[in-house]
Amino acid sequence: MLEKVRAELAPTGVLRAGINMSNFLLVTGETPEGDPDGVSPDIAREVARRLGVPVTFVPFKTPGELADAAVDDLWDIGNIGAEPERAKVIAFSAAYVEIEATYMVPADSPIQSIEEVDREGVRIAVSARSAYELWLSDNIKHAQLIMAQGLAGSFDTFVEQKLDALAGLRPRLVDDVKKLPGARILDGKFTAVQQAIGTKPDRAASVAYLRDFVEEVKASGFVASLIEKHGVTGRLTVAPPA
Repeated sequence: MLEKVRAELAPTGVLRAGINMSNFLLVTGETPEGDPDGVSPDIAREVARRLGVPVTFVPFKTPGELADAAVDDLWDIGNIGAEPERAKVIAFSAAYVEIEATYMVPADSPIQSIEEVDREGVRIAVSARSAYELWLSDNIKHAQLIMAQGLAGSFDTFVEQKLDALAGLRPRLVDDVKKLPGARILDGKFTAVQQAIGTKPDRAASVAYLRDFVEEVKASGFVASLIEKHGVTGRLTVAPPA
């Protein structure tokens, strides 16, 4: 079984791991060798260690770019938020960590709850092609989504265009809200981004292996230890069992 998985996931003898560099909770720095470091890279390192092969990292500026590369031969596993649109071309494990997504509203906003955001006339700034943007695009019925490039871009758009809400990951919004006197983060969440491991759908043995791997590293405490190691306790949550 392991030989079959190794042949599928590392046909060149090296595991190529696609990493979303824009998620500051999962990629928190770099190693002395210049490789990305954090929970996501360490998950990839552990997959490679168990397969008995070296790992090389393939960085992407955004999750959308990583997802686009699924149809090309650029990576063997991709650490990215699992989302139905992406699942059309990527086979995902269950999540190993979750990140709450919610809204920030300006100081003078009458909006008090997440449910009040999806109303006619409300304009929401959001980072285009993020996992939570894909969720919003599928679920928002009345409000208008204003797309921006990246997390910083969505904040700038929210401020410059005086929009009604900024959608984002709660840990990032905790930092952003400090920049705007009187701004508030709404309680609760509209979704939780499910950070998972993806691979090509036609690799049946590898898909099963990665799903089992993720359940084991959650149950054993390995994922929790990475959250502590990289200083993101309270910002990342170990995902529940599948």
